[in-house]
Amino acid sequence: MFFEEGSRSTRRSHKGKDIYFRTADLPSSPTHICIFEDPACTQFLPLAYFRPVYNLRCGITSLKEKIILQFPGAGVTIHCRSYLAEYMRLRNPQFRVNEIPGKECLFVNGRVVAGEPLKKAVSGKRTSDVVYMKGDVVVAARVSGANLARLKQRLSDVLTAADFDGIEREEVDADVVSYVWDVVQRNGREISADFEVLFGKSRSTKRRTKLKEGSNNGAYLLNAKRVSIGSGTDLNPGVVLDAREGPVVVGENVTLFPNCTIIGPAYIGDGSSVKVNAQIYPGTSVGPVCKIGGEVEGSIFHGYSNKQHAGFIGHSYVGAWVNMGAGTNNSDLKNNYGRVRVQTKDGIVDTGLQFVGLSFGDHAKTAINSMFNTGTIVGVCSNIFGFGFPPKYVPSFSWGAAGETFTTFGLDKAVEMAHRVMARRKVTLSETEKKLIGNIFEMTADERRRRGMPA
Repeated sequence: MFFEEGSRSTRRSHKGKDIYFRTADLPSSPTHICIFEDPACTQFLPLAYFRPVYNLRCGITSLKEKIILQFPGAGVTIHCRSYLAEYMRLRNPQFRVNEIPGKECLFVNGRVVAGEPLKKAVSGKRTSDVVYMKGDVVVAARVSGANLARLKQRLSDVLTAADFDGIEREEVDADVVSYVWDVVQRNGREISADFEVLFGKSRSTKRRTKLKEGSNNGAYLLNAKRVSIGSGTDLNPGVVLDAREGPVVVGENVTLFPNCTIIGPAYIGDGSSVKVNAQIYPGTSVGPVCKIGGEVEGSIFHGYSNKQHAGFIGHSYVGAWVNMGAGTNNSDLKNNYGRVRVQTKDGIVDTGLQFVGLSFGDHAKTAINSMFNTGTIVGVCSNIFGFGFPPKYVPSFSWGAAGETFTTFGLDKAVEMAHRVMARRKVTLSETEKKLIGNIFEMTADERRRRGMPA
């Protein structure tokens, strides 16, 4: 991204694209930040089995990317649970993992939905260490010297509020997510916020194609100034991109099949396909290399997942490497229009929301005509088929027909399935990832035992 000629700027790379910030716009910035996990990471399971919470997508970017974009020029450490560390080093060679250099650091909770208010709150000049709190949640902390030395010894596990004891505390206002449905609920407005950061009036980008209002090669654009289309994207006749209520951002090398409709705020990631007659409604984000069809509303898909046939997915969060069979549908609204209560692995949680759909773990699969009740959670590496509704909580590594007793999808079979699915996209399942699947299989054994399944 570039400012107008003559302005001074600082560069930050985002997904291989250079973003330039006016130097005058930058507050007193930390030299190093550590994006950390706290004990609430378990509230995001099963989506947090294969990733730290800050790698969840919310809008166009992940929670991690939002934080990094707020602190241009700072070195970055990503902190995670110990069993994820090897995998995170493999996938993030540009960052330090569970290792902090130097004698000062700004810790930022990975559950924070970062924006200008957070940056202003934590970027003032100070002469002493401070912990920024929202209630009992550590939002961020400026730490140095002996305090930092103590925290460096605790990076093999999640960081608790007690780990910051003895440091002055200050209350701040910050947007912090606590459950997966919090991320889904915020997705639409975060697409709009990310659009302003990445494509707003004060910034432009090489990725963005200048588009005309109305017909473009047989596709129809509404409020074209709020539409961004990346290079190499195939825009077919009959496509409607409606940005009147929010931006529509389409990445590079995307195929928009004829007659699909995307209503903003919406984001379609690089290399994805939106099929013929697909209906993408506001608040939807689709990660890279996905195939999406049918009707999708207010939902988030991680990368390399398929839902390319008829069926409705609403107010849901779908992990990576998922395949949903034709006719897969979920409910996101109770018949009595009441608040949705979700059965988690640790008990029932009242979401306080009227619309809550699926939380669908990585590498999980559904057969044709699968159906899910409001607020259902499906664990990782599960395979669901048959008629009727499965339980509202499906443990990880489950195999079975809806309405019948589930059995365990064995580790060897799960690894083999992941290998086959990834190979179809020319992605190799690494030894590190095989080990990660094995660790998660062991970690989830108890939840299967509690439901009478073989561990």
